[in-house]
Amino acid sequence: MKKNIAIVWGGYSAEKIVSEKSAAGIYSFIDKKKYNAYKVVINRDSWEVDYEDKKISIDKNDFSFVVEGEKINFDLAYITIHGTPGEDGVLQGYFDMLNIPYSNSGVLSSALTFNKYTCNNFLKSFGINVADSILLRTGEIIDINEIVNRLGLPVFVKPNVGGSSFATTKVKEMSMLRSAIDESFNESNEVIVESYIKGIEVTCGCFETKNGFTVLPLTEVVSKNEFFDYGAKYLGEVEEITPARINDDITTQIQNETKRIYKLSGAKGIIRADYIIMNDQPILLEVNTTPGMTTTSFIPQQVEAAGLNMTNVLTDIIETEYYKLKPEHYEH
Repeated sequence: MKKNIAIVWGGYSAEKIVSEKSAAGIYSFIDKKKYNAYKVVINRDSWEVDYEDKKISIDKNDFSFVVEGEKINFDLAYITIHGTPGEDGVLQGYFDMLNIPYSNSGVLSSALTFNKYTCNNFLKSFGINVADSILLRTGEIIDINEIVNRLGLPVFVKPNVGGSSFATTKVKEMSMLRSAIDESFNESNEVIVESYIKGIEVTCGCFETKNGFTVLPLTEVVSKNEFFDYGAKYLGEVEEITPARINDDITTQIQNETKRIYKLSGAKGIIRADYIIMNDQPILLEVNTTPGMTTTSFIPQQVEAAGLNMTNVLTDIIETEYYKLKPEHYEH
């Protein structure tokens, strides 16, 4: 019997538009011969499943829906919400309570990696190089001079929780710093001001399944803009080169570092870690436990470059996480 897979997208942040594209990508990748795939959109005021061109409400008591008197339960949730509540661990807690398997990192790992400042300082304690940064919270007194004296200029200002480069600004002049901070506070109640690192930007994906650990080839990111902003990520204003044009030693170092980050953060499913290489030294920018999954996103590019197939990769992840939680259903 086919398993019912919920591709969960939507969410409460500006990244919902990216989440919708990722859901479409995952739907296109999933093996329809093995699984019944349904797209489930989560909004603040409604949870609905797409079923034969109709929207049907999800029963939040057990994450099911009813069609013509028949209740349909989900066997696994493939979470592709960028932002809250899918990337920060909130939704994972809900599925844990219902004993429903899901595709990506759990509550603690998701919450940790979603908080950029906390995650980077956690990983820094294990010897991983990260950019110097300052955390600002709503209501605190902000001393612009102190920030510039410590970090210099230019700096990056971005929401501490969030992604897709929403409300992220590269600030070159002190006079522009306050407005950049205010813009980021519109997206989050915590803001990071981070030192600028000049170098080659790369990203590395990895995942673990019952078949072992896979670290993917690196992608080099060459933005046509000031930095890898929303336009570069989603409007084609960037050149993405996979495998990256860097030497084998640095490639191996970044791949080993990414695997180490996966283990240290307690991740599962597919993750991606972003770096800047400065003076032949990789410096971690951030960890993404819910990476974009459109047909042109980094992970599908890297999977193809590795000689793998996205459909097979998703099947391995689904089967691994399902039977990890439901071992009694394992078919030998």
